[in-house]
Amino acid sequence: MTYASQVAMTLPEIVLALGALALMLVAAWGGPSSTRAVSWTAVAVLGGACLALIGPATSGNTAFDGMYRADAFAGFSKVLIYVAAAVAILLAPRFFERTAGDDLRPEYPVLILLSAIGMGIMVSTGDLLTLYIGLELQSLAAYVLASFMRQDQRSAEAGLKYFVLGALASGILLYGISLVYGFTGSTLFEEIAGAYAAAPLSGDGKSIGLMFGLVFVFAGIAFKISAVPFHMWTPDVYEGAPTPVTAFFASAPKVAAMGLAARIAIEAMGPAEGQWRQIVIFAALASIIFGAVAAIGQSNIKRLLAYSSINNVGFALIGLAAGTPEGVAAVLTYMAIYVVMTLGSFLVVLQMRGTDGQPIETIASLSGLSRTRPGLAAALAIFMFSLAGIPPLFGFWAKFAVFDAAVRAGLFPLAVVGIAASTIGAYYYLRVVKTMYFDEPAAAFGEGDKLEGGLIAVAAIVVSPLGYLAIPLLSAWTMAAAQALF
Repeated sequence: MTYASQVAMTLPEIVLALGALALMLVAAWGGPSSTRAVSWTAVAVLGGACLALIGPATSGNTAFDGMYRADAFAGFSKVLIYVAAAVAILLAPRFFERTAGDDLRPEYPVLILLSAIGMGIMVSTGDLLTLYIGLELQSLAAYVLASFMRQDQRSAEAGLKYFVLGALASGILLYGISLVYGFTGSTLFEEIAGAYAAAPLSGDGKSIGLMFGLVFVFAGIAFKISAVPFHMWTPDVYEGAPTPVTAFFASAPKVAAMGLAARIAIEAMGPAEGQWRQIVIFAALASIIFGAVAAIGQSNIKRLLAYSSINNVGFALIGLAAGTPEGVAAVLTYMAIYVVMTLGSFLVVLQMRGTDGQPIETIASLSGLSRTRPGLAAALAIFMFSLAGIPPLFGFWAKFAVFDAAVRAGLFPLAVVGIAASTIGAYYYLRVVKTMYFDEPAAAFGEGDKLEGGLIAVAAIVVSPLGYLAIPLLSAWTMAAAQALF
């Protein structure tokens, strides 16, 4: 295979990299006045990266001696990542204009593009070194984004917490990578899988080293998907970061980290399924239960959605625990629907503004919203019911897919506990709906934005019962993507 054909497989990342570098120069010369132009151009660059997925980028081949994989699994994940990144860019101008004066700089969309490059590498990696490079590229941009509102103490605190705990998680992951390399002699996923198959984790020195490496690698990844017990950063960062950034954190990086976890579990450590499955099952159940219980007492809508993201990651991990093509396809289905539900919820949060334009984040401020903004209340109710997995909304299908995969894989007790625990989470979603429809009206919100309103309408339609019309296409696409790992 020629070098040119290998480079062609990485065309989405090349498009994003060249676009980010060009826009960085525009930002340097144009200053704050170029922000809007840079933002719309960044969205166009993300669209170009999506188009670049057609062809060699999803051919199913590997590039650079197996370090990069251009397959359908990476292609599906990248589409979700790029869409979520584009929405995060579109949401930012009005938020910063009304909240932080002139604090929005053209570097914001550039950082989103750089983070998208890292996430693309994460889901296409076939080697532990490219894994770490992609992860750090995504994380370094995310640390800056979390503290982007420089005059806001909460934003600065969120960025600092994210950086310190992220550095700790990176150290844990790097230690796991060093152990895996030390006991397998390679960083390539194929050779690592061969080493795990040749040396079952039976108790000798080498198997113990491989087991510790597996544990540390999955611990580092668990931080990135904010799975319990590595969730501690999520509520504070989600609350303190600017809302468009929080919407980005809750969607695109989650998809990238779940894709990375699936690729490592199936491709690199598939022969050690019995060991990593125990870790995934524990993280799944702990995330579902803790995310549901901890959200009950929250009064801030962004913190509630942070615990909701922890809870939903737990459900996605149930699909991964199955370790089958059906399980991986269920994970991809879940993440696709979750991204729409989450972005829709944060779009509604962006509409929560007083008449002076300042953001309001308390759940109490939603009181009587059905009488002051009936359309907005209906949309948020759809998102809450869908996140709770209540039929006939599309969120029910996401949960059904992962539970069905678990049952087919013989993990019936896991599915039963997951279904029982999902009833806990339904409580705090229904509490939000009750506040909007049955409490006395609070002060009315200010006028909404047409772009945000249009995106809310689109998201609400997708997660409504009309979303079931997409099941044949979504199922075929996710199964083809999942088969690429096997």
